[in-house]
Amino acid sequence: MIRAAIVFFLVAAVAVAVLALTGDPGQASVVWLGWRADMTAAAAILIALIASLLAALIWRTVLWVLDAPQRAERARAEARRRQANDVLARGFLAAAGGDGSEARRLARKAAELASDAPGLVRVLAAQAAEAAGDVAEAHAAYTAMLGFPEMRLAGHKGLMQLAQSQGQRETALRHAQEAYGEARSARWAWRALLENKLEAGDWAAALELVKSALDRKIVPPVVAERARAALLAASAAQLEHAPDAKARAVAMDQAVEAAKLQPGFAPGVVMAARLLAQGGKVGRAAATLENAWRAAPHPALWLAYRDLRTDETPRERAKRLSELAAVNPTHRESLILYVEQALIAGDPAAAREAAGALEAEPVTARIAGLMARVAFAAGAPDEARVWLARGISAPHEPDWSDLDPEGRAFAYHAQDWARLVITFAEAGELIHPRHDRGERALRELPDLPLAYDSEPMLTEPVLYPVDEPPRGDDFGGDDFGGDEPPTLPGPPAAPVRRRTARRRLASAPRAAK
Repeated sequence: MIRAAIVFFLVAAVAVAVLALTGDPGQASVVWLGWRADMTAAAAILIALIASLLAALIWRTVLWVLDAPQRAERARAEARRRQANDVLARGFLAAAGGDGSEARRLARKAAELASDAPGLVRVLAAQAAEAAGDVAEAHAAYTAMLGFPEMRLAGHKGLMQLAQSQGQRETALRHAQEAYGEARSARWAWRALLENKLEAGDWAAALELVKSALDRKIVPPVVAERARAALLAASAAQLEHAPDAKARAVAMDQAVEAAKLQPGFAPGVVMAARLLAQGGKVGRAAATLENAWRAAPHPALWLAYRDLRTDETPRERAKRLSELAAVNPTHRESLILYVEQALIAGDPAAAREAAGALEAEPVTARIAGLMARVAFAAGAPDEARVWLARGISAPHEPDWSDLDPEGRAFAYHAQDWARLVITFAEAGELIHPRHDRGERALRELPDLPLAYDSEPMLTEPVLYPVDEPPRGDDFGGDDFGGDEPPTLPGPPAAPVRRRTARRRLASAPRAAK
């Protein structure tokens, strides 16, 4: 109405302005019921506009009066809706906070007010019963939801959670299966079924479940791809020690596929490289490890890369490791590898220079052990002892804990693989079960005397041998989990005579960490 009045006044102003500019006000006469009125044209226009505006005002007033009952009803309905929303909100908050009695009171009040939202009222009633500890009422409320197609998923989820809280695993699994069978399922149902397959170690069934979830768009492609890679690696780990040659061949194919799907998934890559090397495909194994190093370096990768060949001199091995580090030169693991390869090559100056890039890194047991070896190689035994003392109390690196005391990489139990599948699929991150359980890992610190020695040590401390082909008894077992390093084609390596270190310790030998 206000906009119409503004338009009228604007039109009147324009008309008066036009008449004023022309200098001719014009004439207008109105004859009605025997009366005659003479006026200028401008006055006639203004009178007509004002009359029209008054008529419109009167008409709108009449309509407003006639619409008063409907308007009052709409206002009451809006107030009721706002009150119902407020009651529902406070009810859900009370249920989430564990205030069962308040939640049930608000649920009953919401049932009276929120007649247009019966679904929310049922959900609140069920959650309020759960918060109050009334399992029977909660079960009845969730069961009632199954009768409504739009509420079946919520009903199955509530019933599954109730069954899990009571230890009824079969019932919980049945509700998850029924929910997953709905035309429009949810990710929680898939997750529950997947966890059940993983707990049973049924990797093949878990792979089929991931494929079906991807086809139904329950999970995004990236999650499905990561889950497939982890499941293939878990299956390969189960099959690689099978007595049947066909099963071992399947394990190699699965590990290679896992490495292709996710080059940054170190457990699958290390397993693929190990199995490829055992099959005589050393070049392919090296390429697989290089791709993984480019994507996500891990200490187990370079140790596996180191042990691919056993028929090379220390300088040849150092050169090969330097080429691996150059694939991803700025990564922390590559900086460490540059130091390692310099130590292997017997170049203390280069090791000192490479270690300078690690000065800004937080001191861990692994870093301290590496710095101690560098210092000792450079002829600074006192500095090496300082680093060794710092390393004893320094924290351990989670990635290094993936190597057990025998040097086997990712020697996981079935439960560890199950956890890894879920974590890597959803977050793209590795887990470190040995670190979480506080178990011992591969030795990080070299053997050095903790006090001054009256006689100097004649040889460099050995953390793991680098001047001869790696053997299981040198590195605590090969990095891949077997008892022997992979057998590779080519002439056998010439025997290397190692120097024996003559050391005088101030105390008894320290147990490996």
